[in-house]
Amino acid sequence: MSTPTIAQLQGTSLPSLVQTEIERMILSGELGAGAKLPEAALAAQLGVSRGPLREAFRMLEQAGLVRTEKNRGVFVRELPIAEVLEIFEVRAVMDQYVGRKLAATLKSAEVRELRKLVDAMDAAVKASDANEFHQLNLQLHDRLLELAGNAKLTATYRKLINELSLHRRQNLTPESMAIYAREHRQIVKAIAAGDAEAAGEAMFQHTMNSRERTLQNHVKAQQAQGASDAAHAG
Repeated sequence: MSTPTIAQLQGTSLPSLVQTEIERMILSGELGAGAKLPEAALAAQLGVSRGPLREAFRMLEQAGLVRTEKNRGVFVRELPIAEVLEIFEVRAVMDQYVGRKLAATLKSAEVRELRKLVDAMDAAVKASDANEFHQLNLQLHDRLLELAGNAKLTATYRKLINELSLHRRQNLTPESMAIYAREHRQIVKAIAAGDAEAAGEAMFQHTMNSRERTLQNHVKAQQAQGASDAAHAG
């Protein structure tokens, strides 16, 4: 069997590289919910042909980040608030399982790793650095998943995280970041103590608190939009 050429290897990985970059743009907010992804402009911006770009679009659609409309193109997904709230509920149950399992299985070296991430998040709160906090938050939850050691759960959870990312970034204020940081510290404390019930409950409540905050922000945004529409109509 012949060894693949560099060009062949690059061709194989290119759609994945394009997918990663577009995913970064979506999750960072550069491409907002509902935004159209123009093929020609994106291909030129990323320096690729339309073939790898279309394959990346297909993978992003499978990941739940974009949608394709016939004869209209590809758009960043906009999740209705009802679906967002349902995703939080599913996540809460999964988080509860993860917390309980980690409390029963985690070693001291792994607990120290989690504490370092929580310490870094505290530093981000003090610096009012929402971008750093967001990245550390994703990193902490993803590490908790990895340590739980269930590949199917991890894949499903990551897809849900992607779908929620735009909404979750809107939740980040100095006040909410401080609350999240305290909740994370409580989760790690319960895991370190080997208290499965407390760890599971802490993770469940952490996610349900995020759900409630998301709902409150949505209601406020709707009220502000209604007031703005009324003002323009008047």
